[in-house]
Amino acid sequence: MKSKSMAKWLKFILFGAAVCGLAVYLWIIPEMGKSIAAWDNGAFAPFYWPWLIFLWATGVPCFAALVLAWKIAGNIGADRPFSLANAGLLKGIARLAAGDAAFFFLGNVVLLLLNMNHPSVVLCSLLLVFAGAAIAIASAALSHLVRRAAELQEQSDWTI
Repeated sequence: MKSKSMAKWLKFILFGAAVCGLAVYLWIIPEMGKSIAAWDNGAFAPFYWPWLIFLWATGVPCFAALVLAWKIAGNIGADRPFSLANAGLLKGIARLAAGDAAFFFLGNVVLLLLNMNHPSVVLCSLLLVFAGAAIAIASAALSHLVRRAAELQEQSDWTI
């Protein structure tokens, strides 16, 4: 597969992920929140907006990571897959994923301490925290490997 073709497919997938993310954050989460807020004669209604704002805040790093991934796809399309720029972008994705996972966990704990959460929700949220940590570790590892490949490529370019 050629670089331009691969970049086009990556951008298509990233666009699809962005559309799905927007659907989740702007439609599914608010609708689920409304139905949960109505449970038990509206006992959870006061928690709707704090939870919605918290969950929307967790989406910001996700979309920022999609922007960085879009730039990586652009570099791949320009036939620069192993570059220091891509290594830096992957490191940025790793930081965003780690920060988002930590924010999501801490936010759940804070909401638990404010009696706006249940311990079982905090425990279930650990699955998403694990996924965020896994993405962070994978991105950091890829960043390291891409940086090493870029350095090797630069050395070979100087070899006669």
